[in-house]
Amino acid sequence: MDAFLVSTGIVALAEIGDKTQLLAFLLAAKFRRPVPIVLGIFVATIVNHAFAAAVGAWVSATLGPDVMRWVLGLSFLGMAAWIMVPDKIDEDEAKLAKYGVFATTLIAFFLAEMGDKTQIATVALAARYASTVAVVAGTTFGMMLANVPAVYFGERIANRVPLRVVHGIAALIFAALGVATLLGAGAGLF
Repeated sequence: MDAFLVSTGIVALAEIGDKTQLLAFLLAAKFRRPVPIVLGIFVATIVNHAFAAAVGAWVSATLGPDVMRWVLGLSFLGMAAWIMVPDKIDEDEAKLAKYGVFATTLIAFFLAEMGDKTQIATVALAARYASTVAVVAGTTFGMMLANVPAVYFGERIANRVPLRVVHGIAALIFAALGVATLLGAGAGLF
């Protein structure tokens, strides 16, 4: 349960103001059909985060516990710093294919999520926690918590969310996880 809750919280906070959330705003404004957009985000996130979690589990199994502790601790600290850098949507990601709303969302989200903060966080969380299913479920739920309101309410909520505060909270959580990991918290999990 811990893996699910931590994964949900970290990704939900990290996703606010992220380029994939900006993509959700863009898709919602372009298509004005929230259900296929939400379904496309959901499927793309599950596929992307399942792959990321598999990589995280492989890294955890490949590296020894001492090396793993340092890799994870430093990764979480790196994520704490990275999350404070504002995202912008790339021109290539803003171009919408003509495959229909669901397929366009699926493809755009899958590609935008590659190498994104939340994908890297999923790799680290899967390496940290033994349950990849709980991590994928948590990171997917976190993505949906951040993106479904973006699709349905768009601009009305975008201007009311203090992004610096949200990013600061997410950075503090990543930093706390990094320091705790470096200090040996959860050493029996590796």
